[in-house]
Amino acid sequence: MNTVTIVLLVILAILIVGLIVLYFLGKKAQKKKAEQDEQLAAAAQTVTMLIIDKKRMRITEAGLPQVVVDQTPKLMRRTKLPIVKAKVGPKVMSLIADEAVFDLIPLKKEVKATVSGIYITKVTGIRGPLEKPEGKKSWRARLKDKATKASKDLEKEKQELNKEKAKKKKK
Repeated sequence: MNTVTIVLLVILAILIVGLIVLYFLGKKAQKKKAEQDEQLAAAAQTVTMLIIDKKRMRITEAGLPQVVVDQTPKLMRRTKLPIVKAKVGPKVMSLIADEAVFDLIPLKKEVKATVSGIYITKVTGIRGPLEKPEGKKSWRARLKDKATKASKDLEKEKQELNKEKAKKKKK
């Protein structure tokens, strides 16, 4: 056998073993996530709160209780989380929002939220439905908008020039 084919077979075998390991780790992570979701649902409460501020910030800067900071893994402390400051009853609290819910949370408005501990899992508006803000446009979409705007402006200028030429010809 050629050495190139042997090397390719070894690399292929390593890739197959890696995929199998990732498959089983993924299955295990899915089961763990399902159990955590069940626990969150069991401890969930519906609360009315006034949203004061929302930001993405590190857990150490968020003003969360020290117990929460101590329980998080060291790598997780450096990542930015969606933090919401809200007035729940007479208290002002810092809460962690779910990624799917964070964009729906309006500022300076009162909402009904499903909270499990310090984790916001669901948000609904008290006075009418919540509006999802328009997300950032991609670079390509912004470029396309600029091009269409520029072409419209160019067409207007051409029309104005044609009108001026027509007026000069009439005189």
